[in-house]
Amino acid sequence: MWLSPEEVLVANALWVTERANPFFVLQRRRGHGKGGGLTGLLVGTLDVVLDSSARVAPYRILHQTQDSQVYWTVACGSSRKEITKHWEWLENNLLQTLSIFDSEEDITTFVKGKIHGIIAEENKNLQPQGDEDPGKFKEAELKMRKQFGMPEGEKLVNYYSCSYWKGRVPRQGWLYLTVNHLCFYSFLLGKEVSLVVQWVDITRLEKNATLLFPESIRVDTRDQELFFSMFLNIGETFKLMEQLANLAMRQLLDSEGFLEDKALPRPIRPHRNISALKRDLDARAKNECYRATFRLPRDERLDGHTSCTLWTPFNKLHIPGQMFISNNYICFASKEEDACHLIIPLRESSPAPQEVSEQPASPASPLSSRQSFCVQEVPTASQGLLKLFQKNSPMEDLGAKGAKEKMKEESWHIHFFEYGRGVCMYRTAKTRALVLKGIPESLRGELWLLFSGAWNEMVTHPGYYAELVEKSTGKYSLATEEIERDLHRSMPEHPAFQNELGIAALRRVLTAYAFRNPTIGYCQAMNIVTSVLLLYGSEEEAFWLLVALCERMLPDYYNTRVVGALVDQGIFEELTRDFLPQLSEKMQDLGVISSISLSWFLTLFLSVMPFESAVVIVDCFFYEGIKVILQVALAVLDANMEQLLGCSDEGEAMTMLGRYLDNVVNKQSVSPPIPHLHALLTSGDDPPAEVDIFELLKVSYEKFSSLRAEDIEQMRFKQRLKVIQSLEDTAKRSVVRAIPVDIGFSIEELEDLYMVFKAKHLASQYWGCSRTMAGRRDPSLPYLEQYRIDASQFRELFASLTPWACGSHTPVLAGRMFRLLDKNKDSLINFKEFVTGMSGMYHGDLTEKLKVLYKLHLPPALSPEEAESALEAAHYFTEDSSSEASPLASDLDLFLPWEAQEALPQEEQEGSGSEERGEGKGTSSPDYRHYLRMWAKEKEAQKETIKDLPKMNQEQFIELCKTLYNMFSEDPMEQDLYHAIATVASLLLRIGEVGKKFSARTGRKPRDCATEEDEPPAPEPHQDAARELQPPAAGDPQAKAGGDTHLGKAPQETQVVVEGGSGEGQGSPSQLLSDDETKDDMSMSSYSVVSTGSLQCEDLADDTVLVGGEACSPTARIGGTVDTDWCISFEQILASILTESVLVNFFEKRMDVGLKIKDQKKVERQFSTASDHEQPGVSG
Repeated sequence: MWLSPEEVLVANALWVTERANPFFVLQRRRGHGKGGGLTGLLVGTLDVVLDSSARVAPYRILHQTQDSQVYWTVACGSSRKEITKHWEWLENNLLQTLSIFDSEEDITTFVKGKIHGIIAEENKNLQPQGDEDPGKFKEAELKMRKQFGMPEGEKLVNYYSCSYWKGRVPRQGWLYLTVNHLCFYSFLLGKEVSLVVQWVDITRLEKNATLLFPESIRVDTRDQELFFSMFLNIGETFKLMEQLANLAMRQLLDSEGFLEDKALPRPIRPHRNISALKRDLDARAKNECYRATFRLPRDERLDGHTSCTLWTPFNKLHIPGQMFISNNYICFASKEEDACHLIIPLRESSPAPQEVSEQPASPASPLSSRQSFCVQEVPTASQGLLKLFQKNSPMEDLGAKGAKEKMKEESWHIHFFEYGRGVCMYRTAKTRALVLKGIPESLRGELWLLFSGAWNEMVTHPGYYAELVEKSTGKYSLATEEIERDLHRSMPEHPAFQNELGIAALRRVLTAYAFRNPTIGYCQAMNIVTSVLLLYGSEEEAFWLLVALCERMLPDYYNTRVVGALVDQGIFEELTRDFLPQLSEKMQDLGVISSISLSWFLTLFLSVMPFESAVVIVDCFFYEGIKVILQVALAVLDANMEQLLGCSDEGEAMTMLGRYLDNVVNKQSVSPPIPHLHALLTSGDDPPAEVDIFELLKVSYEKFSSLRAEDIEQMRFKQRLKVIQSLEDTAKRSVVRAIPVDIGFSIEELEDLYMVFKAKHLASQYWGCSRTMAGRRDPSLPYLEQYRIDASQFRELFASLTPWACGSHTPVLAGRMFRLLDKNKDSLINFKEFVTGMSGMYHGDLTEKLKVLYKLHLPPALSPEEAESALEAAHYFTEDSSSEASPLASDLDLFLPWEAQEALPQEEQEGSGSEERGEGKGTSSPDYRHYLRMWAKEKEAQKETIKDLPKMNQEQFIELCKTLYNMFSEDPMEQDLYHAIATVASLLLRIGEVGKKFSARTGRKPRDCATEEDEPPAPEPHQDAARELQPPAAGDPQAKAGGDTHLGKAPQETQVVVEGGSGEGQGSPSQLLSDDETKDDMSMSSYSVVSTGSLQCEDLADDTVLVGGEACSPTARIGGTVDTDWCISFEQILASILTESVLVNFFEKRMDVGLKIKDQKKVERQFSTASDHEQPGVSG
């Protein structure tokens, strides 16, 4: 890049001059490139440790004049190619002009002005992009991409100086944190360390301090442990690493890639070293914390926050805290956790803020003015089911319970009078105390809406639920099928759900939510929770409570893999170790925690406790969040510690805990007792003593109140890494088990191939069009179908893993293999299909491998364009040449028209071999039974014989010969293989010719021609007009061909190069090469028979027979120049190849896919330390 000229006083310190002229000097940094000795090592070490390499490019150009000692920098470059381009521009454009100046000052002034002009022109072109990253950061990003071979799509978030502990030795270097990777580079005295770890591969990330590693960050993957220490700001670094790892886990969970926030406000003053991405991530973290603290909608964005005091009218005090301002809310949080929280929606604010808290809107009031269409249709639209089905007996008739309920209501009304009612209520320690004493039945729905934040969403989305109900009515999906199945299992003991009114309301709410959020759809346990929500609120209120529950308060709980519940189960295990260490080990041995926690957490204790007791826990949950559920679960274990320690197996422990929970009672409930089905199943002869729910809550707060929401979020991150990686491992094992045993690869090889395949899929999300790629993965599908790759990704994998290296022909072969494997023509293949294709090349005997190769040259693998390429290529070899005639012209020059290929029977085109056994990938319904049946059919479809394979026409045969020719180019036995394949090709051409004549005599169709047992006689000269022929130029430097092809019995027989004419009867008179001419060069003693279809001219050897025809439309070729009768069968090809031992040995040679996988992983992250070349683009 061009630089604004700056003075350099000592030009040769740490630099080596490589080129010079009277006005400019090109220099290379010592320690860069080859050599350099001790000085080079020291300079390289200093550059890395001091980060000068982020600012000092390895090459530069200086301007100088002969009599001056002062140099001026005018350009720098990260590679020799870049700097050479600048150097050549200076030589071509400035040298001649500068030589006419008389004064050296004028020369320097002219050069400086010219360079400033170039820079101004470049900046003018780049200005519209408005990239706000600081200059030093851009340099570091360029260095990161060059060092680790990352493409432009990989964005650097930040970089830090630190030490990486390799053994007991710290290596000082730089840690680069990008959106998808963690990278580290160190260069100390010639010792280079380079690490690249994908965030999706990280299984553990924690900050710890030990004697060996003082305050370090530990990063674990499946096969290594990494320690980084000596950070200037370890807290900031670790927080950023957590965010990036979290994004990666989210990507694995639901394919949500990272999308940069384009609406992020720009800073007034640009930060010196902070990238736009770093600011984006910081803003995301603050937004998430803000929304979680005040239970705000997911699209709310924090604009800013500041310290302030809040005047509270209830105690006439100024409370210090923080004020937060966002698009729609002003919120306040006191420094003391329980002192005061306040939420003021701007929609309800007025010029006098004090009135907001004294006269807030009541969540019960606007409903009457916002009646939806459901009000006229069903009674559940305006009130909870409990009011409809409860006998309206006055409180006085209920005695002590009624009086207690009346007192609760009175306490809340007094609280409303003092602290406000509705969204703008002051939430203090007194509010929590009232919630712990139990919310009265009449206020429960209203307060649940307030505390959960559901009220805000309901008010800002009027009519949304009604629209969803209307849209989803009558729609059928897998979710609706599951909902129908579970409707009558939702609190069947409650009278509200013993009739169609309650069932219909539950159906509408669950179906509407499944329609709103198809990624969740419906999950078991949602029916139980929703039925309770319907008891205390209208359908719309229950819907918005369900939204708050599924999307904010219990994230990822209700998806197909219940990840959120498994994460909180891990937290529960960790808390058990911390608070109940003596019980923890016993619980692990019994395996109880995994059994109990899912049922407890997913249904918020509603399925394991009597309804009137569990609903009190739900009260606390909506106010405090998941913390309450964890506290109560710990209190239950603590209360049963002695009995649990005496249990001998999981069943005994589960029965004992079930009986305990069945007897947790709510003696203050005014509702009639509802029989608890779980209690009926676990009741014994001597039921345990009753436990009061309020006493249990009190104990849970007393013993375990040290739990904080921030700590739980921290633990959630740690457990999320474990859970998602564990699920990924489970998916890998499931996919590997689904692969048929006869595929040939070992379990370890299959697992390695799966990881490579998955990495290729994920790479498309990193650097491809992320939205399109992400859409290819549906987490609800069976594991086998979740990761799929397209043709370009398959081409890259094929090139690095195939044992059939074909040089420049490899992408063509990869495309054919992809078309062969893609049975349902959706341009994607899954892992099973990928492995099937790989196995066909690696395993099986000669026959099986040849079958795969044979099918790659038949439709659908061979596209019509490729089949015609042999005809088109002949144009490259027809000018200024002598013409030859050949008795074999008719054998090589006549082809089946495309229409004849289309007429192939469908079953013949498809074939059925080991790589074609897979059936279409069903993506409509993830029914596992369907896949089991499909795999069972695949087992039966293995009875294919070689006679089932369709026959091959002449065009297809030429393509097969070309593939074989390319396949042998890197083999040690190259010459022998060329000789053998030429012999086989010649033999097969003659067999095809004989078969054609036999077919003509018997009147059979071309497809039923040659018999493999017939001994092919010598071909007779064809009676068609001669074809124009031309050998390749003898002076071609690439003409070092391999192998001899015997067109006859003796090497001295006439050799020819055949080319198809434009029509019957056209062409030059035939001429024959003399024997003397052919004897001059022994390499011309024979020809390798290949098609010139898609070979480069320089790739063809001198002794190669070029086979082709005039490039014309299919209809033009039908008129007599196309031999529609020539064909060859697989049996004939196999029999011919068996006559050449060198070919048999080549195809029966064992190849190790493990070595290819290791090489492929190295190539994936290949980084270049050589600066003489441009950094190649690296994918995956």
